[in-house]
Amino acid sequence: MKKRILALVMVLAMALSMTIVFTGCGNEEAVETKGTIILATTTSTKDSGLLDAILPEFTAETGWEVDVVSVGSGEAMQMGMDGEADVLLVHSPASEAEYVANGHADEDGRMDVMYNDFVVVGPEEDPAGVAENAGDDAIAAFEAIMENEATFVSRADDSGTHKKELSIWEKAELTPAGAWYVEAAAGMGDVINMTNEKLGYTLADRATWLNVGGDTDLKIVCEKDPSGVLNNQYGVICVNPEKNENINNEGAKAFQNWIVSEATQKLIGEYGVEEYGEALFIPNAK
Repeated sequence: MKKRILALVMVLAMALSMTIVFTGCGNEEAVETKGTIILATTTSTKDSGLLDAILPEFTAETGWEVDVVSVGSGEAMQMGMDGEADVLLVHSPASEAEYVANGHADEDGRMDVMYNDFVVVGPEEDPAGVAENAGDDAIAAFEAIMENEATFVSRADDSGTHKKELSIWEKAELTPAGAWYVEAAAGMGDVINMTNEKLGYTLADRATWLNVGGDTDLKIVCEKDPSGVLNNQYGVICVNPEKNENINNEGAKAFQNWIVSEATQKLIGEYGVEEYGEALFIPNAK
């Protein structure tokens, strides 16, 4: 009899756990478990640790769980075009504008979420003399790297970071090629570690650099270009629900509204301050 009572208690506890989520300060709030949304996002939002920090709050508040697919921004947008994701969090503004213009978003289009910037990192010895000769000029930094044929590791994955890198080479009127130019086809964290192994240079978003770079022998050799060429803006886009019947527009819309809300913007602005002494992302939802 005791075993049957214990089993019944366990079943009731499991059922209760499916409909109760816990919010901060020990308070309990009944939130119906609604299902799952697929978030296609750039590797930097994951590698920086941001999503791990904030997504539990989203699930607790809304009941929607999140299946994160971390890829380059280009691949994330392709998933949206193919109807394989519900919502996108990416950082390639020109491509995002094209995505929306071509009808791949829902009626609300794209919304700003946050921004940070890119940094050029390289070996402590800085064999190409980037820090000394280029200063805060990103184009001059790339010119110095190519002139010295110093190892440069490219994301080469159609990500927002890769597109930014290519745009800098283009502005410098240079076409990188040769054994010194390594195309990794990998995420930001992996590329930083590969760059460290090769004692080379790479372009990284600041958030992932702060989260990963401390474990390497690399340093920032160029940052805060006053021209704005190193700016890095992120946006959120709900996929057009007319793509197919599997698009979860309700959950996607809940995520979009949540991430641009005042409370979540505050969470984003606080992330990283305690550990790194600075915010990894600056919220700027309008």
